[in-house]
Amino acid sequence: MKIACLGWGSLIWKPDVLPLAGNWQADGPLMQIEFCRIGDGGELATAICPNAAPIPVFWAWMSTSSLALACKSLRKREGIPDERVDGLGIMLIGDKAEGGIEKWARSKGIEALIWTGLPARVDFTEGRIPSVEEVLNYLQQLSGDKRAHARSYIEQVPAQIDTPYRRAIADTLGWHHANPQIPAITTPVNDDKNSQSA
Repeated sequence: MKIACLGWGSLIWKPDVLPLAGNWQADGPLMQIEFCRIGDGGELATAICPNAAPIPVFWAWMSTSSLALACKSLRKREGIPDERVDGLGIMLIGDKAEGGIEKWARSKGIEALIWTGLPARVDFTEGRIPSVEEVLNYLQQLSGDKRAHARSYIEQVPAQIDTPYRRAIADTLGWHHANPQIPAITTPVNDDKNSQSA
């Protein structure tokens, strides 16, 4: 099975245990992404957000042909426990693709697609979407290492992930993307079947 993973945040520059077979590619499907999840480390992370305008995300081939292993690896990388059912998105691509993401995946020869499904989070409330004012207030009150970590996260997210919240953060705090280049994947390729698109 040819499996690919979607990405829009730290997976791109820090895939860690995620078994990728090639570099991240910028021509992914349109998805509703925003800087709307306060992460465990205090960063304002990107996440799927129903209130956001669709933007093109990144994608990369997985080096495994096992969907179970691909999902397990993504869960481990993201720290998502097995019992959390909303932590991952999984899509099997059929012969008669209907939806926008499925049609896109089929055009790339992808047979299964996975992504991080963690929702927005603010004030420790899962699923609550913060307003832009809340986001700015949150970032402005950070200090020390936590502030440095939050800034580093925002600066490392590729420029392509251009959202209203990101523009507000840049205007208010001066935190702009620092490295528009997508780093090369250094994860060893275990299954070269998945490094080629059909």
